Amino acid sequence: MKSYLGALTSALVLMPLLLASPGLAAESGLITRASQHGARETINRFEEAVRTKGWIVFSEIDHAAAAKQVGIDMKARTVILFGNPRIGTAPMQKAATLAIDNPPKALVWEDANGKVWLTYNSAEFIGERVYPRHGLSMPPQAITSIGQFLSEVSEQATK
Repeated sequence: MKSYLGALTSALVLMPLLLASPGLAAESGLITRASQHGARETINRFEEAVRTKGWIVFSEIDHAAAAKQVGIDMKARTVILFGNPRIGTAPMQKAATLAIDNPPKALVWEDANGKVWLTYNSAEFIGERVYPRHGLSMPPQAITSIGQFLSEVSEQATK
């Protein structure tokens, strides 16, 4: 049990370093934007932008609140699950395993200095890595359209 807790503690300590590494982010398809707002305001603004575009916010996962329940303090780490069933249902009907990666997610997080960030997978990563992982392809125009959507809602959330 001690070795498991030690490994978990080490992973939790290293996670902010991994997230903050620009090289790792670029290679992994992550896009990170600085927010001009606090974490809760950024979350609210992102969710409103998603809904305004006709998409759905399915849920939030508040990792900091979960950590607090077991006596661990952690800066804001909230994952927002969002999507558009008109777009996402047909591919999931073709490949059930796509549901492990869909719906798309955005992460609102606070760094050690109190700066708030919004991170999400790029449309290129979704279309060129996620979909093929499940034996699917995404047309280039769909990648462009999703990229534009993600850019617009993330900008509305962070500016």
